[in-house]
Amino acid sequence: MEYKNLTSFQLDALKEVTNIGAGNSATSLSMLLGTKIDMSVPNINLIEFEELLNSYKENEVVAVLVKVFDDIPGSILYVFEKDVALKMISKMISKDEASLTEMGVSVISEIGNIIASSFMNSIASFTNLKATVSVPAVANDMLSAILVTTFVETGQYQEYVLDIETLFIGYGEDKIEGHFYFVPTPGSLEKILEALGIK
Repeated sequence: MEYKNLTSFQLDALKEVTNIGAGNSATSLSMLLGTKIDMSVPNINLIEFEELLNSYKENEVVAVLVKVFDDIPGSILYVFEKDVALKMISKMISKDEASLTEMGVSVISEIGNIIASSFMNSIASFTNLKATVSVPAVANDMLSAILVTTFVETGQYQEYVLDIETLFIGYGEDKIEGHFYFVPTPGSLEKILEALGIK
């Protein structure tokens, strides 16, 4: 399959499934934080890995990496601009965080774990495919450095990446934007589309 040739119908179907995953994530986060959180997927796009490598310019980011196993192997990378991540952490622990502390890493790791699990559970539920996620790892660096270390040096990436834009709304209607990237191993995205009946 040529990923670059995905139709708007196929992308809309993927967006619908991921929006359900976002809703499940919001429910879990609301329970964790004891406050109402809404989460949506405004956009979903297929981008070249090279484009992802060159994005965020040289801004420092906080990224959560989760490996996906079983029927649809790949990797999930959840990326926040560093100032956005610190803002989120500060609100969650009710204390201003000027740098990424051990507590902050723990908070971001748990957020990443909830979101990754919710998204993959949603996809698994709709496709009857098995998807297990690993314990999350958190990295604070330039995105290009994270990608080179994680994917390029090991050759574990496809030419195209699924970019799922996510939007949190909560904490007095503050909006927090992040990007959720699914980096499939060869064949994984085809399996998802085929199971959804839209290959």
